[in-house]
Amino acid sequence: MTSHDNRIRSVVIVGGGSAGWMAAAALSTYLDAAVSIRLVESEEIGIVGVGEASVPHMKLFNRDVLGIDETEFVVRTQGTFKLGIQFNDWGRIGDSYIHGFGKIGRALGPLPFHQFWLKLFLAGRAPEIGAYSLQTVAAPLGKFMPSASDAPAGSPLADIAYAYHFDAGLYARYLRDLSERKGVRRIEGKVVEVSQRSEDGFIEAIVMENGERIEGELFVDCSGFRGLLIEQALETGYEDWTHWLPCDRAMAVPCENVGPPTPYTRSTARTAGWQWRIPLQHRTGNGYVYASRHIGDDEAAATLLANLDGRALADPRPLRFTTGVRRKFWNRNVVALGLASGFMEPLESTSIHLIQSGIQRLLGLFPDRDFDPILAERFNRQSAFEWEKTRDFLILHYKATQRDDTPFWNDCRTMSIPESLQESIDLFRSSGRFFRDAEEFFALPSWVQVMLGQGIVPRAYHPIVDRMPEAELVEFVDRVRRVLAASADAMPAHQAYIDRYCKAAKM
Repeated sequence: MTSHDNRIRSVVIVGGGSAGWMAAAALSTYLDAAVSIRLVESEEIGIVGVGEASVPHMKLFNRDVLGIDETEFVVRTQGTFKLGIQFNDWGRIGDSYIHGFGKIGRALGPLPFHQFWLKLFLAGRAPEIGAYSLQTVAAPLGKFMPSASDAPAGSPLADIAYAYHFDAGLYARYLRDLSERKGVRRIEGKVVEVSQRSEDGFIEAIVMENGERIEGELFVDCSGFRGLLIEQALETGYEDWTHWLPCDRAMAVPCENVGPPTPYTRSTARTAGWQWRIPLQHRTGNGYVYASRHIGDDEAAATLLANLDGRALADPRPLRFTTGVRRKFWNRNVVALGLASGFMEPLESTSIHLIQSGIQRLLGLFPDRDFDPILAERFNRQSAFEWEKTRDFLILHYKATQRDDTPFWNDCRTMSIPESLQESIDLFRSSGRFFRDAEEFFALPSWVQVMLGQGIVPRAYHPIVDRMPEAELVEFVDRVRRVLAASADAMPAHQAYIDRYCKAAKM
């Protein structure tokens, strides 16, 4: 049995931003009041603050882990709602599809809905898959509402998956208020030295510019790309994934809003990468993620500025990164979160999710002072699995293209990919099947929408579908389409919903 004297009594979080303050908010919610939690950040260093779109998991994290009220969160972060991501020009120039959250149609027996649809689609008797998911029908119409508590069971309106667009800087500030109310102490300043125990290399303290020495038992590294503790002090090592995810730079710029906010993020493929568009209540976030081998910074900035909806509100801000992951996320008594643990471009808005998932994993495997190696080993194995599966899903977007109009897209189309991803593509292409590997984050609807959206069309459908009489099949598939169209029709406009329930103050 573990004695209480072996409990961790002091946690030091290095770095603020949304990663640092999410960790502070979660740890202060669940750890005993006797545990001191301190967060060190420097106003001078600032935060990346680009990640402004999320996935539905964030709703659960905010509500169930942090106990945050959704309306307050949306108001405080100038937030809007997100039903999915619209991908333009990815498969071919002129193509457009939406990767929507939530379900596709209605499963029947052991088969997912898309198998029934596929039989009709291959025969030219059904529209694109986007007509069969509430999110992909409602998003282009500019409609939004959360799940309706009064909708009849089984109605698509009773269970609506959605996420948020929000200002990451405002979210960090909001979480800071929450954390400080729960006793977290913020220390301003820069870390100039990291002190390690001679016997085992564990970190015992960090030393600030003003000479202050901050001792701790567990250190959480949220210091961004620099990885102050995990890399600079512990030399954990980094696995580079640039050969699969070729973009290594981004230019980010906010612009004025033009018209009501779309209830979806937009990702438009460009000559050497892709451009994001994230509508908030007070502005629209934009960025061009690109490969520096194929385009210069000035040209990337010019491309971005030429493709904004409204007037730019600042100069484009450059960011450099190496896509990849630390060899260990938890090393000795340091756990890395956010950019300190690795980076995958914001293509499917996974960065916030990976931080939140890491925080929940840390809570689940929270150590005592003896730091049982079994805990770190399990943490690292689960984290690596989640990162690799997410990486494969992102690689799919680049690989599954017919574009050959620029050297960048030629490289993507012809590159070799991880064997596990190739197997998923081959299986889907042969008969529209996809099998989720354990608890990987992206489930069947995501893979099906992206593969179909980017031109991977199965040659055949599941043989069990043929057991359904033709007339019944046609009626079943069409009824799903009609019900979803009527449901989307009944939803209010996204802007009207915001105005009524969660309008933020003018900035």
